[in-house]
Amino acid sequence: MQHLPLIDLLVIIVYLLAMVLVGVYFARKNKNAAQFTTASGTIPGWALGLSMYATFLSSNTFLGVPGKAYGSNWNSLVFSLSMPFAALIAAKFFVPFYRKSGEVSAYTHLEHRFGPWARTYAMVCFILTQLARMGSIFFGIALTLQALTGVDMKTIMIVTGICIIAYTVLGGMEAVIWTEVVQGVIKTIGAFIVLYIILTEMKGGISEIYRIGSAENKFSLGSFSLTDFQSSTFWVVFLYGFFINLNNFGMDQNYVQRYHAARSSKEASRSIWLCVYWYLPMSILFFIIGSSLYAYFSQHPELLIHIKEQVALEKGVDINSLKPEDYGDKILPYFMVLKVPKGLVGLIIAAILSAAMSSISSGMNSSATVFLKDIYQRYVNPNPGPKKEMTILYTVTALTGILAIIFGIAIIGVKSVLDLWWEFAGIFSGGMLGLFLLGLIVKKAGNAEAVTGTIIGIIVILWMSLSKSFPQGWEHLKSPFHVNMIIVVGTLTIFLVGLLVTKLRKR
Repeated sequence: MQHLPLIDLLVIIVYLLAMVLVGVYFARKNKNAAQFTTASGTIPGWALGLSMYATFLSSNTFLGVPGKAYGSNWNSLVFSLSMPFAALIAAKFFVPFYRKSGEVSAYTHLEHRFGPWARTYAMVCFILTQLARMGSIFFGIALTLQALTGVDMKTIMIVTGICIIAYTVLGGMEAVIWTEVVQGVIKTIGAFIVLYIILTEMKGGISEIYRIGSAENKFSLGSFSLTDFQSSTFWVVFLYGFFINLNNFGMDQNYVQRYHAARSSKEASRSIWLCVYWYLPMSILFFIIGSSLYAYFSQHPELLIHIKEQVALEKGVDINSLKPEDYGDKILPYFMVLKVPKGLVGLIIAAILSAAMSSISSGMNSSATVFLKDIYQRYVNPNPGPKKEMTILYTVTALTGILAIIFGIAIIGVKSVLDLWWEFAGIFSGGMLGLFLLGLIVKKAGNAEAVTGTIIGIIVILWMSLSKSFPQGWEHLKSPFHVNMIIVVGTLTIFLVGLLVTKLRKR
């Protein structure tokens, strides 16, 4: 078991206590649901932008991106390159749409267009997406702290989960946003510290990192083939990133709530661009960290023996059969164990914790919001009163956090946390994005067209998701598309089928 120095433990403890105290501080303001869910529209645009950036920059990025760069190449960076295109559409169309509607829930519009089923369906998709996202982030936290402390991953998830639940329940959206502003700064500083340490340890510095990376094709963005949709090409990842980011900015309750929390529509739109301006260069930085770690361990292959033995034991395989992608997610925590000086380890762990906490807290708050608005007030009691609303928000926020911890524990042992999250996001997001675009763009589409498109879209999404597990003899029935194409094909299926049925009905 590793033992963190006292100074590092103190840094982590102080950080966790500070986050809980932030929740306590803002708890005095939470007198009604509007304050808890949107901070009563009092947040400046720059703070919203930093909070969005912090939500994007989760532990999936902090650990998963360097792990992908170490194990393969820069193909996943294309996801970030697609963000400006989705942001352009969101700032021009989505923000004005939501601000004008005045509805806190992102899914109320779907009921106005297609009926209650559409609203509930989208809400369920969103909550499933959030549970998968938060669970994978909890897993990322545990992966890091286990490498540094030797503490059981389940214990780590439970302890950190309690802290996150505490400050989110107490502080509401205002606490979430302002802690995310601080966390965004901390995680940025932490990333630069990690890169600096790698560069100082690297023989030959940046030029040697570039030489080794180029020789191993580590900087490749993938094939630019326009006909290959079976592998992770540049265009497959770009399409995936565009549709996911369009879903994030257009349908994700995390972001829609922030639009309402802004002081004006103009500041809400600016917050989207600020998020992009920060996240894009930072994602490049994390790919540089991954490639730098690959170069460093190429110079010191003897240092990999311990981590390879650990992974081989966990997976029950021969150590010689392991590839870099098999232990990519563990490589950054392992480097920290080896090379990061006392005192700085605590700061970097705080950065990783902040990356996780910001994403999880916003997911918990938004999940509680849609439950209140789209389930309780829609089907149980439309006017529960301020006290009852707050009770529901507190309860569901805590319950969502508990379920996310359970999901994180369930996925212990996955090969790549980034790949897992991308797959779940594609499966759960495709349905609601296609339905939303159908309602927004095809003005004459009605309930029958939406139902038809959604049913066929769900069938397609299930086929693409499950066909990889088809038994022998069913190969001809398997999806010919890469898993990242699920959200693309699923979204287009719902939208195009709905459009086609609308056109046929009007004849």
